Amino acid sequence: MEFLMTIIKITWIALGFVCFGLGTLGVVLPVLPTVPFYMATAYCFAKSSDRLHDWFTGTRLYRKYLDSYVKNRAMTVKTKVSLLTTSSIVMGIGFIMMESVPAARVILFVVWVCHILYFVFRVKTIRESGESTFVGD
Repeated sequence: MEFLMTIIKITWIALGFVCFGLGTLGVVLPVLPTVPFYMATAYCFAKSSDRLHDWFTGTRLYRKYLDSYVKNRAMTVKTKVSLLTTSSIVMGIGFIMMESVPAARVILFVVWVCHILYFVFRVKTIRESGESTFVGD
């Protein structure tokens, strides 16, 4: 049983580093999202190692892209625009490539609309002054 737990822990660590690498690539590549991969990194490291989780949450990248969302369930306008632009580009490419699969295009379009609505109306926006607003109120 202990061997199985070790394998599971190593798997979480490996997944955490893969997500961290992809998230870090997303910082420089406009078509790769950063925040979802960093959220997955935090989750994987939390499941595997307190030391890795503490290290990751202390990095400048975590503080820049995730800290405000984790603490306040809020993001800056710049972060929201970056996320929505990147995901819209990726989904748009998928939409174009699925020309012969109309059902998949409809599903992708519905997911895209829900994604936009969620970020616009459910995620608080942090203004530059530090105060947050909630569009849904």
